Amino acid sequence: MTGLPRRADVVVVGGGVVGVSTAFHLAEAGVDVLLLERDELGSGSTSKAAGGVRAQFSDPVNIELGRRSLRAFEDFARRPGGEIDLKQHGYLFLLSDPADVAAFEDGVRVQNELGVPSTMLTVAEACALSPYVVGDGLLAAAFSPTDGHCTPEAVVQGYAQGARRLGAVLRRHCAVTGIDVRDGRIGAVRTADGEVETSTVVCAAGAWSAEVGAMAGVELPVRPLRRQILVTEPVADLPPRLPFTIDFATSFYFHDEGPALLVGMSDPDEEHGFRLGTDGRWLARLSEAVSRRAPRLADLGVAHRWAGLYEVTPDHNALVGTAGSPAGFHYATGFSGHGFLQGPAVGEVVRDLVLGRPPVVDVSGLDARRFAGAATRPEHNCV
Repeated sequence: MTGLPRRADVVVVGGGVVGVSTAFHLAEAGVDVLLLERDELGSGSTSKAAGGVRAQFSDPVNIELGRRSLRAFEDFARRPGGEIDLKQHGYLFLLSDPADVAAFEDGVRVQNELGVPSTMLTVAEACALSPYVVGDGLLAAAFSPTDGHCTPEAVVQGYAQGARRLGAVLRRHCAVTGIDVRDGRIGAVRTADGEVETSTVVCAAGAWSAEVGAMAGVELPVRPLRRQILVTEPVADLPPRLPFTIDFATSFYFHDEGPALLVGMSDPDEEHGFRLGTDGRWLARLSEAVSRRAPRLADLGVAHRWAGLYEVTPDHNALVGTAGSPAGFHYATGFSGHGFLQGPAVGEVVRDLVLGRPPVVDVSGLDARRFAGAATRPEHNCV
C-alpha cells in the first residue's frame, strides 16, 4: 500500500455503510475522493447490525430514504456489484397498544401515498405470517412485503470495491486526528500517517461523529447507545419466508439467519456510552419477552451473542446536511438504528450536497441545526 495522497477533493471520515456508499456515489460522479477508516471497513456499527431493510416509517423523509435504498439493494448485484443475500420476506410489526395501532394506521396511509405497499393486518393474519407468534394481547399488525434483510458486511464490501474501481482511495487503520479550518473553510485533514489537503470533509463516523464534528467546530448531537443481539442454534422446520417480526411494545424482534434465528431487543435501562460487552440483565429481559410473545423459541440454545452501538440523536432521526460553518463540512450520522437500511440513498444525498445540487431526497428537515430551535421531528417506528 502506498502512502496517503497529499490532497483529495473530498475526504470521507468513516468506513461503515454510509461512508462507503458516499465514497462510491462521489467516485461514480467523477469526484476525487479519499475515505479514511481507523479500523476495518464496517467494523463499527455496521458489522453489528441486524441487517434489516425497510420503508415502514412514520416520517416521510425516512420513508423515502428507505424506499430508495430498497430499490438500490434490489439492484445491488448490478450496481455496484456483489451478492448481499437480500431476502424480502417483509417486516411485520405486532401492535398491542391502541395508540400504536392509530400511529401505524396513519403511517401506512403515508407510506402508501409514497408508493410503499404496506398494509394493516388482523392478529390472525399476523400469526399466520409469523407462526412462532402468540397473539395474546395483540390488537393488530402492520406489514410490508418488500421489506426484509440482507448482509451488512457484504453491502460494505460491495460499495468499497465499486468505489475503488471508480478511482476512490480507501485507507483502513488510518485514524483522523484533526481537521484544519482556514479562513472559515476546511483546509486539511490530519492523521497519524500525515496530512491531506482538502476543501471538503464528509463526517460519516457513526457513534464517534460528535468527536469528528468537534475537530471542525461543528456540534453534532450524537451519543452512543449499546444494543445487544444473539443468534440461536439451528432451528428445525424454520418457515421458508419468515418475516422480520417485531413485538413493537417491547422491541423484541427476530428473523431467519441461515438455519437459525437472529434475535434482539432494546434495554430501556441502557445508559449512553461505548460499552460493547454483553450482560445477563438483557438476556433475562429478552427471555421474558420471548416467553410471552413467541414461547416456542424460549428453549432454543444460543450460538453466539454480540453488542453494537446505535448512534442516537435527541429525536431519533438522522443528521444529514451541510454545516453553516466552516464551509465544506458535510455530515451523515445519528441514524438511531436506521443507518444500514438508509445507507444507499444517503450516499446519493451526500453526493448531491457535496456537488451543490438538489439532493435526490429532500433532507433539509434533518439538518443538525434543528435542535437549536423547536424543529425536532421524532420518528415513531423505532426498533
